Amino acid sequence: MEGETVENFAIQLEQAVEERLGHDSGWLRRDVFVQVVQEYLVEDGTLEDLRVCYFVAPSGRSRMEVAGYYISDDGRVLDLVVANYGNSGHTLPRDQVLKRLRWALNFAAGCKEGYHLQMEESTPEFDMAQTIHTHWPEFGKIRIFLFTDGRTTLTGLPEESLDDIPVVQHIWDIERLRKLALSGRHEEPITVDFEALGGALPCLPVVGSNDDHRCFLAIIPGQLLADMYEQHGAKLLQRNIRAFLQARGKVNKGLNETIKSAPGRFLAYNNGISVTATGVTLTQTGNALTQLQDVQIVNGGQTTASLHHAARRDNADLSTIQVPAKITVVAPELLDELVPKISLYANSQNTINEADFESNSPFHVELERLSRRLWAPAVDGAQHESHWYYERVRGQYQVDRARLVTRSQQKGFDKENPRTQKFTKTDAAKFDMTFQQEPHTVSLGAQKCFHEWTINVVSRRNSLPDEQYFRDLVAKAIFFAQGRKEIMRLNPGAGYLANVTTYTISRLIQEIDVEATLNSIWRAQRLAPEMLRAIGSLSGLVRDRLLHAPGAGNVTEWCKKVDCWKAVQDINWVGI
Repeated sequence: MEGETVENFAIQLEQAVEERLGHDSGWLRRDVFVQVVQEYLVEDGTLEDLRVCYFVAPSGRSRMEVAGYYISDDGRVLDLVVANYGNSGHTLPRDQVLKRLRWALNFAAGCKEGYHLQMEESTPEFDMAQTIHTHWPEFGKIRIFLFTDGRTTLTGLPEESLDDIPVVQHIWDIERLRKLALSGRHEEPITVDFEALGGALPCLPVVGSNDDHRCFLAIIPGQLLADMYEQHGAKLLQRNIRAFLQARGKVNKGLNETIKSAPGRFLAYNNGISVTATGVTLTQTGNALTQLQDVQIVNGGQTTASLHHAARRDNADLSTIQVPAKITVVAPELLDELVPKISLYANSQNTINEADFESNSPFHVELERLSRRLWAPAVDGAQHESHWYYERVRGQYQVDRARLVTRSQQKGFDKENPRTQKFTKTDAAKFDMTFQQEPHTVSLGAQKCFHEWTINVVSRRNSLPDEQYFRDLVAKAIFFAQGRKEIMRLNPGAGYLANVTTYTISRLIQEIDVEATLNSIWRAQRLAPEMLRAIGSLSGLVRDRLLHAPGAGNVTEWCKKVDCWKAVQDINWVGI
């Protein structure tokens, strides 16, 4: 795959869009393209998450246009995405690229000025504009991303600002996406240049040598650590999902209090951070770091995020704060082997089962084994059984298929592993949390739902998934997909389809024998007609309850609240 051409990758990207359309109809092709690309960037850590939501309108002699948005968990960063799709690897004119970036900036300006007041309420587009307008005073940075399946030749983008807020622009074209997808790594490496951040970092090299790693002890100034997080964000934490979860959670009150009232004692109170890298540059004396390559913070995510939060949101003085750090420089070829272990032992004091946070954890590995071993019953007169393919690692399905040399072998693979029966970790979380009756958690978005599922469901299991667990999970997937399709059929083009689906199913399962229903779905590989009718009957009532947020509030935000779920539970319905 190293020699994959841009043209071939463009074809694969288009196939991924086609696959998603076939599996999850109801989306426009452009929006599916944005979905596919954002999944790469979320896994990479470039984006925390993204809500796909297309909007276009005139703006003076120009226009405003966006394809999605997200507000960072700390509320400081607004991400906007604009798409240029349908280019199949062809080069885009410079002015076309700059125009689309400008359209997204126009949209941001419109939101600031209250453009949502001119929009139709109770639509996802209204929610997007209203949410951005409401949060505007908190923003410290705006990031605009252009997603395109074409090539760009721009080597630098102009610096922008809006309402004194710096605007950073990023282009993800077909070539950059190809490098990310085929690099064999989820994240693009981060290089930290200490001299550029204020000066070489004094360190103490650990005595002794080892062929596969070197260790250094250092004291990192609190401001420097906050600046590193400001520059790179969650990408610093992506090699360890626990650190990522630490940073995404609420800011630790104890840490925050120490920062504010006793910053000089931070070093005494804090356990410090663990950092990994694959390369290091030292001063001539060997006792100070000038640069680290491929940097990741594998323990201390909450410390890092708390310092950043205090500096940027509370204007805290970090000048007297110091953070102890253990820095391990690992041979690049051993990165995937050693870093998870370093992370594991650095986090061993925590109560959560850390192994369950990663793709190569026993839970996910066993789920993958079950998906390859168990055959789903043949349906619709088919003479061949098939697998439900659990894609534990992004791109795994395509890699397995590409290993087969002949066309007939690939056709056999497709027959046994239909693309419509492929599902991912975030899909599994969505299905399971819906049946855990937590539609408000599903409504948080794919990544946050996955994190909550990991912490509150997966990590609390006392055993690995077995065959019954896998069959039930597949039945939940069928329930969700066919239920969503029925709701969409009854309400073509209506918004909030994902929210209505998860809330409808969560409410419906209060009225049925879940175990018997899941067993029946597995055997038939489809929902019974009476279940589809029940979904149709209930979904209208659910939609009405979701659209009537208290105080004519924001529907998207309302769907994330447990009170919304309580309101849906109060629906008086007996339809099955």
